[in-house]
Amino acid sequence: MLKRIFIAVVCAGAMTALGATAAKADISGAGATFPAPVYAKWAEAYKRQTGVGLNYQAIGSGGGIRQITAKTVAFGASDKPLNPDDLASSGLIQFPTVIGGVVPVLNIPGVAPGQLRLTGPLLADIFRGQIKRWNDPAIVRLNPGVKLPPIPITVVHRADGSGTTFLFTTYLSQKAPRWAEQVGANDSVQWPTGLGGKGNDGVSAFVKQTTGSIGYVEYAFAKQNKLTHAQMQNRAGKFVQPTADAFSAAAANAKWSSAPGYYLLLLDQPGANSWPITGATFILMHKNQTNAEQGREVLKFFDWAFKSGDNLASSLDYVAMPAAIKTQIRKTWSSQIKSGGKSVLVAN
Repeated sequence: MLKRIFIAVVCAGAMTALGATAAKADISGAGATFPAPVYAKWAEAYKRQTGVGLNYQAIGSGGGIRQITAKTVAFGASDKPLNPDDLASSGLIQFPTVIGGVVPVLNIPGVAPGQLRLTGPLLADIFRGQIKRWNDPAIVRLNPGVKLPPIPITVVHRADGSGTTFLFTTYLSQKAPRWAEQVGANDSVQWPTGLGGKGNDGVSAFVKQTTGSIGYVEYAFAKQNKLTHAQMQNRAGKFVQPTADAFSAAAANAKWSSAPGYYLLLLDQPGANSWPITGATFILMHKNQTNAEQGREVLKFFDWAFKSGDNLASSLDYVAMPAAIKTQIRKTWSSQIKSGGKSVLVAN
């Protein structure tokens, strides 16, 4: 379903490109698959209202960073925020668009969505290949009353450079010292075991097709693909389900206003209701725009999304950015994204 939406958006852009005004109207972007569902929804609505198309290639955060650095797209998208030094050296700025959650997804016969409980250390041991069967005593102890079959565990991970992987492996590194020592945290790591799928789509497909598997995807992909998710124990010791409220609880105390370059992670935040693997997704743009019209169209799209896209984001269980942060982001656009020394867009 998600792939069909994405293709429709791309085709709409390609068809528009045949028209006399399309070259001016089309916006090009590439990167994270984590926000691809909401960007597709926003693009459909935006095109209906403005006639402007969006060609977004969901190729993973690593690909998005490479393409914006190479200036082959008008914007890049990444779930792995760049630190202020990397932004400065690349001449880039970044800003968050929505908040969501990474969730473990399962294919275990007889286990219902949201039934299985996991902790961070246990999840790390499963992804390190140290726990090999679903009826392992460590899993059984945590899940009294859940009938766990004696079948092998198949780990599914991302095969491409991925901000989702960055969030997932950073969380595992925070919760499990052995994971930090042996595997570490990055958008691409040397996985100890498992199958690699490309994008959230690829991981979702492998998990859906493979009995006994466990993977990790952005929540919208789990929900729309009807995958079985797990509960997670959070920093407060509570087991929580992945919901928009749980992502919002994790983000409640985020200090975006004091984060240089909006460099902020929302993992393992305090709070009884906080989902522990919560993260924002980011847009990357060059501060110096050689094509002012192109840069302006990108900012107009995200300005529209901030004004009119919150309900669409909520329908996919993303959390919209707080109004105060949207105001701050618009000021960042006006003060930092320029062409010929002049602001590309002075947003209201």
